[in-house]
Amino acid sequence: MASEDYIKALRSGKTAYRKSLLKGEYPYLPALDEIVDNRTIQTEEPLGLVSIPLTQIVGTKTAGRQAAFASNFMPLMPENSEFARKWDGVVQYHLDQGVGDPIQAYEYMNRFYVLEGNKRVSVLKYFHADSIEGTVTRLVPYPGDSIENQLYYEFMSFYKDSQINYLSFSQKGSYDRLTEAVGKTKGQKWTDDEKMNFRSLYNRFTEIFLAKGGQKLSISPAEALLFYLSLYPYAEVLEKSTAQMKADIDKIWDNLPNKPENVLTNEAVEFKPAHESGGSIFTRFFGLHKVKQLKVAFIHDRPAEISSWSYMHELGRMQLDQVFGDQIHTDAYFLKESSSDILELIESVIASGYHMIFTTSTRFLAASLKASIEHPEVKILNCSVGQPYRTLRTYFGRLYEAKFLCGMIAGAMTPNGKIAYQAPLPNYGSIADINAFALGAQMTHPSAKVYLHWMSQTDSESLEELLQRENICVISDSDMITPASENRAYGLYMTGNGLTQRLATPIWNWGKFYERIIRDFLQGNWDNDRSAKTKGAINYWWGISSGIIDLIMSDELPHGIEILTNIVKGQMYADYFNPFWGQFHRQDGTVAGRKDQSLTPEEIITMDYLADGVIGSIPQNWELTEDAREKVELQGRITPAMTTVE
Repeated sequence: MASEDYIKALRSGKTAYRKSLLKGEYPYLPALDEIVDNRTIQTEEPLGLVSIPLTQIVGTKTAGRQAAFASNFMPLMPENSEFARKWDGVVQYHLDQGVGDPIQAYEYMNRFYVLEGNKRVSVLKYFHADSIEGTVTRLVPYPGDSIENQLYYEFMSFYKDSQINYLSFSQKGSYDRLTEAVGKTKGQKWTDDEKMNFRSLYNRFTEIFLAKGGQKLSISPAEALLFYLSLYPYAEVLEKSTAQMKADIDKIWDNLPNKPENVLTNEAVEFKPAHESGGSIFTRFFGLHKVKQLKVAFIHDRPAEISSWSYMHELGRMQLDQVFGDQIHTDAYFLKESSSDILELIESVIASGYHMIFTTSTRFLAASLKASIEHPEVKILNCSVGQPYRTLRTYFGRLYEAKFLCGMIAGAMTPNGKIAYQAPLPNYGSIADINAFALGAQMTHPSAKVYLHWMSQTDSESLEELLQRENICVISDSDMITPASENRAYGLYMTGNGLTQRLATPIWNWGKFYERIIRDFLQGNWDNDRSAKTKGAINYWWGISSGIIDLIMSDELPHGIEILTNIVKGQMYADYFNPFWGQFHRQDGTVAGRKDQSLTPEEIITMDYLADGVIGSIPQNWELTEDAREKVELQGRITPAMTTVE
């Protein structure tokens, strides 16, 4: 007669079997030989003796023993079978002499399939063991374009250095970010002590994460840990007690993304001011905030004299001073070139008694998030978009709307259908600007071609060389000049006969945004936003309809072009027109978008392809200047986000 343990394991196996059938899934163990086609395998790589996490053993190598086990590796054979007797024998052997010889297994895509030792795996899974020793052979697939394939190649590189195989990520770049977070560099081997310390931390974090309900989220413990380490230095975390770590996790819990990738839903985005400014009668008469004077700080990445981005935000700050007078007090802070501790700067500003802080660079995103968690009494907003964090609000503008209008003008003005486009950084957001510009140009000149020139790319021809080679006279350049720069080329312009004719210029009206946020706060509307009531993330992503984005057109434009542009701009202002409504084609000829629908905010912000009609490509990180590469890589430190342009 089978033991009580076998009967319980059999019951678990039958339950898993029934659940699989109800879901329409295969109810037995998968067999690697039925999953992998030898033509897709590049090589077999012996890994030797490996500590295999039992949670990652998912099937058998061959089809011979599949039907003996349910998909959870629990037995399905009857209680009076020889299989049941042998299973119980393995239990007794483990109790008397330990686990015994290593199993033999194959690893494919960081999942393990047993060649010999299925019953030992079943028994250890039943007793909730952590791992088992095994002699492993890795099947390496050919490189591919799928995210799963690219993640696996990242994992293999990480494993070569760390010998760690128990982490699960679903976002590209996560292994590199973890390597950086623990103070290692790619290619640097982990010592035994480093592996042991990390495993101890991971186990403690995972226990707290799951006890708090982490299994209900759509992210793995490893992804949650990576987020935690983006806020708290690894060396400090190693020294923390379990109680201290639990307190940290309690503080960051509401900011843990519910999905590993950043998903910008409509519910998390405010496309324009949610309500009329004014507040209730009570707040208009008596106010809601009992501060004598609202102190507002702006923290910039670089001085306004050398950064057009900081300069535009400083214009917005000065508008606040003019509008509100003594009601508020504003100050500007700049990160010193020699300073690398951004959090220290933000903390010092908070210590000076400011009630609201605007950090105007995505470089400040991680530090802004941590400060918002540690100081919930201070309202902190970061200039980025697409963030899932509840304690930190973000803001940006839909610049692609103005770029579409510029494209319309450029298409109408080009004499040969060719237009040059000076692009800043190949980051999220700027790709949408390029594509919107191209779609706008094709609206007025269906065969228009937009020639990309990246200002941040090394070893590329100059803009002047491109213009001369392609005989281009219509150029879309930087949106604004830097005060200290001698280069006065900006906006959309046309050259010829030694003259430059300004055509149009996209405008950032940051003052309008800042004024509205401050006014709403003073009138008690800060917590009246839809997302605030549901405790969700708030990303202000305003466009032409709110006035944060605008377009100034030259008086010398042909009258018909000016009228047409104003008509489309008016449709944007009324929210009747979206540049990314409907279908269009990518460079490779495939269809983007959907008929009679608009792209979602996430699809617009995270565009990683160029539209048909754009001549050029998106450069890889290694093709960028060192400064540009650092700025682009910053997007992945927490989640993909809109990055500010210097």
